[in-house]
Amino acid sequence: MLMRFDPVREFDRLADEVWGNGRRKAASPMAMDAYRDGDRFVVHFDLPGIDPSSIDVTVEDNVLKVTASRTWERKEERQWLANERYQGAFERQLFLGDTLDADRIDAAYDHGVLTLTIPVAERAKPRKIEVAAGAPQTAIDAASA
Repeated sequence: MLMRFDPVREFDRLADEVWGNGRRKAASPMAMDAYRDGDRFVVHFDLPGIDPSSIDVTVEDNVLKVTASRTWERKEERQWLANERYQGAFERQLFLGDTLDADRIDAAYDHGVLTLTIPVAERAKPRKIEVAAGAPQTAIDAASA
């Protein structure tokens, strides 16, 4: 199961707004879709205009972290009429449940969308238990052993 919880996200957003360096950051810089498709979870992150070499995906202690950055050169001779595209470093964290196989995550970046495919761990998949027919086996008495 994928868990989405970041207790400090709003504090970080507020601090960036109050003490930021003049560059705007998105409240949710990486819009995300996540769904289960059979034996795998698929997560899509919108990262338009991001250089693929700036994308970093790491997993540590069941926390998946995606970081990326988009920058532009600010020139004084330009007269800005609108400045709405977010620049700088973006980060998003997802907490992965124990039922996911964090060692086999696949990542692909295509047309501005980062797609992560996270397989369900083998131990978490439903499995059939074979029932043996016949007389039940009895436990050995510990005193007679």
